[in-house]
Amino acid sequence: MPSRSSPWTGFPHGCDPQRDAGRLRVNGALPRVSIVAPCFNEAEGLQEFYRRCSLACSDAVGGDHEIVLVDDGSTDATWPLIEALARADERVVGLRLLRNHGHQLASSAGLAAALGERVLLIDADLQDPPELLSAMMREMDQGADVVYGLRTGRDRESWFKRTCASLFYRSLSWLTDTAIPRDTGDFRLMSRTVVDAFLLMPEQHRFIRGMVSWIGGRQVAMPYQREGRYAGTTKYPFRKMVRLAIDAVTSFSTRPLRIATWSGLVFAFLALGVLGYSLVQWARGSVIDGWTSLMAATSLFAGVQLLVLGILGEYLGRLVQESKNRPLFLVGAVRRGDKLHAVSAEFSRLPPSQQHTIRGTWRSAGAPPDRP
Repeated sequence: MPSRSSPWTGFPHGCDPQRDAGRLRVNGALPRVSIVAPCFNEAEGLQEFYRRCSLACSDAVGGDHEIVLVDDGSTDATWPLIEALARADERVVGLRLLRNHGHQLASSAGLAAALGERVLLIDADLQDPPELLSAMMREMDQGADVVYGLRTGRDRESWFKRTCASLFYRSLSWLTDTAIPRDTGDFRLMSRTVVDAFLLMPEQHRFIRGMVSWIGGRQVAMPYQREGRYAGTTKYPFRKMVRLAIDAVTSFSTRPLRIATWSGLVFAFLALGVLGYSLVQWARGSVIDGWTSLMAATSLFAGVQLLVLGILGEYLGRLVQESKNRPLFLVGAVRRGDKLHAVSAEFSRLPPSQQHTIRGTWRSAGAPPDRP
């Protein structure tokens, strides 16, 4: 049974974050690595994902790891499978969000729940190979703060999707002020310092790969060939890709606003030129017949105005969303072993030290990690 009757009230029983923040050490040590995977209708491939991640962690750190699986409002058997895995293996932590928050916020929820000294963020569709964990750990042993996957190729992806991805990353590098590596996703290994810095960032509209790039530190690429999905269908249709692209640009650049400003100035001067020409022709007594050209010019100027208003609206809409100060995500329950914990709605707003305290209560009843 949950430690609270409702996910909306209080912290797990016995937890006082103001008293315990920053000093809880569960079983004497944190896991050396956490794997975080957002899951949305991934029931077909979840068992294989768990198997490969467990083997990858065993090769890299032995038994000293945890696997955090985040159910992002799935409508299939994803959550029952996560619960079964958590009951069978104390190193599996299952988070169930109260609704579908989307990939970026589900990933953020998983990062907030992870306790590891290093955290690997990966999708559950097995397009990114968890077997790279050992190589990433070696890079981090040599001083890297972030090791990110660099896609050298994409299996079983259409020409259209590959072209759109290429155009997106190249346009993003021109539009944004933050250096975001091209041809990368969210697949990356991060140090605890980077994860805690990420958790301090409050924005609602998230572009994780850009946020991690903004944090800085020594960030190293790990080239790999991206595979096709192990099972199921893509959860990122064209509509979501466009939304993510808009979030990326508006989160890291004001250049579209400057483009809108300069476009407005250019067309304002053009309009003045047309007005001057019209007045000269009127003074000469010439009849201006150009109804078609008049309508074309009016439509052009109106289109530019609507475009500029749309750009302004995107930024203004994000300001409105941020001003509401809603929680980033709502966790309905956390499953670890035989225990089901309820989580306060305030969890996503807490600083990392207090989140750490609460996360520790989820582990306290479990078996201690094995040191190799």
